[in-house]
Amino acid sequence: MALFTGMRRGELFKLQWQDVDLERGFIHIRAPKGGPDQKIPLNQAARELLAAHPRGESPYVFPGRGGNQRVDINKQVTRIKQAAGLPQDFRALHGLRHVYASMLASSGQVDLYTLQKLLTHKSAAMTQRYAHLRDEALRRASELAGDLLGQVMNGSAPKIANLERK
Repeated sequence: MALFTGMRRGELFKLQWQDVDLERGFIHIRAPKGGPDQKIPLNQAARELLAAHPRGESPYVFPGRGGNQRVDINKQVTRIKQAAGLPQDFRALHGLRHVYASMLASSGQVDLYTLQKLLTHKSAAMTQRYAHLRDEALRRASELAGDLLGQVMNGSAPKIANLERK
């Protein structure tokens, strides 16, 4: 869920079924990191995950012991980190949130304001740390354009369509 939505650890732990609107495709995040309530959209992958996720008696989507709000996942994460050979200081949920943000920023298809809203950052300064990834995506696209035009100019470009008339 962290990878599909970019939600913070605490937001996932506090998430209740009443805050999930599968029909409209939104999650209501209550008090994200001390800020005002926010709504974030659910992509299809997150919708499918939640639709298939078992619902028990607990109001929480990811309940802890006794159906109460989950407070940690250290034991589970430690086993996963050991099996995957990840460093002890790797912060799994935050790492997935970072991958989500990095993927979107480096795609070059998401502006930083939209990314800020998806991550529920209070200020643009927090989102700015992903700006270099966007710049790198733009740089790669520019280099690709130069390479393609260079191939055309030196006659080594692959033939895209047969335009000869018979």
